[in-house]
Amino acid sequence: MTPVENIKKWPSHKQIQKTGRSTNDHFKEREGVKYAGEHLIIDVWDATHLDDLKLMEDTLRHAVDVSGATLLHIHLHHFTSTGGISGVAVLAESHISVHTWPEKNYAAFDVFMCGDADPEKTIPVFQKAFCSDNVEVKEVLRGIEL
Repeated sequence: MTPVENIKKWPSHKQIQKTGRSTNDHFKEREGVKYAGEHLIIDVWDATHLDDLKLMEDTLRHAVDVSGATLLHIHLHHFTSTGGISGVAVLAESHISVHTWPEKNYAAFDVFMCGDADPEKTIPVFQKAFCSDNVEVKEVLRGIEL
């Protein structure tokens, strides 16, 4: 059996709900729309200290705390050639990922959270830690139920 044929055997989310297997799916609801969670794409420009590994870890931990999420693991990699940092905070509610370009004073954060966690509370944490007033945020609602 090919991988594609194998994928076709997986039930859809609606089939899982009908069988009762998904009793605590942690989906959210906003204005009558049910969805898995909010995914924020956060661009931080004119930022400082983007090569500081300890600051990045402390900032991710603080962002997790203020959002009400549950930290499972943090993994960060420090690039010696540019000083940039890439990494992820794995959460029970999903993740926060980061990629920095210190030479451009730019950081890209992805914050995806389901359940009761509030990803919007992470934005001021990133602004303050990296001394930026130039932040762009895009929101995507993931897993919208039809």
